[in-house]
Amino acid sequence: MTFLSILFALLIEQLKPLRADNPIYAGIKSFAARIENWFNAGHAHHGRLGWFVMVGALTVPAGLIYWVCLRISPLAALAWNVLIVYMTLGFRHYSHYFTSIQLALNTGDDVAARALLAEWTKEDTSDLDVSEISRIAAEKALVTTHRHVFGVFFWFLMPVGPALAVMYRVSEYLARAWNEPDHMKQEVFGRFAERAFYWIDWIPARFTAAAFAVVGNFEDAIYAWRNFADRWTDEAVGIILSAGGGAMGVRFGTPAESASGVLPIDAATVDSTLESTDGFPGDPPSPRTLQSTVGLVWRAILLWMFLLLLLSVAVWLG
Repeated sequence: MTFLSILFALLIEQLKPLRADNPIYAGIKSFAARIENWFNAGHAHHGRLGWFVMVGALTVPAGLIYWVCLRISPLAALAWNVLIVYMTLGFRHYSHYFTSIQLALNTGDDVAARALLAEWTKEDTSDLDVSEISRIAAEKALVTTHRHVFGVFFWFLMPVGPALAVMYRVSEYLARAWNEPDHMKQEVFGRFAERAFYWIDWIPARFTAAAFAVVGNFEDAIYAWRNFADRWTDEAVGIILSAGGGAMGVRFGTPAESASGVLPIDAATVDSTLESTDGFPGDPPSPRTLQSTVGLVWRAILLWMFLLLLLSVAVWLG
């Protein structure tokens, strides 16, 4: 049932992608803002309480409905699984940005590529050259795909999968919504949400990196993972991008930035950039890197599906 649920959800999303601004997501964002407004009184434990209320309010009903569907019929449980995976995957939510940037770079329209990247990352990209545009777009795509696809896959495979898939996506959103906006960066309210997602994503991030290594250049991916992952401020991002870059033979990132960050132009950053790429296997990013990123992601998805199919067959035969 798990394999069929993911397969049907992927097929439906390819035919009818769920927009990132759909009413359900808008409702969740509004609910998160309301929780922050109700609970944020300037102390860290208020953020912890708000996180449990928010995650519990969405996860528990998903688990209860799944239990009821199992009691009614396996087909009802399958339908609920497909719906949950379809709602949590988000494989096509932001792919239009990536595809449009790729087309713009291939046609030599650097201005359009910068504008699209700025809209996607919400950062100033006016001073970026083609290599930096390619690098940031590829990094953003790898991290976004992990958080919208592979992380969901991992938790959906666990017992009470639909509830845990919801937990993963909600916790990922809260880690961003309660920490990244300018008015929240100095607040302690979002610290627990950030730490909770770190542990929730600890194993999935490593599974994603391992999948990239298996379907790409294994030796370079493992070498980059072991030697360069700690040069990113975000550990999970460092693991995913170092392994992904090694698998594709592309040099990614600098020590002081995340996947969606834009490189400041100053002497200190230039020095750190040279230091960070010293010894990193691969070539500088280029427009061809975007095509390699697409291929890597799809091969990793096929690997996950193949392993899941084998597991499903083994369970069925057993």
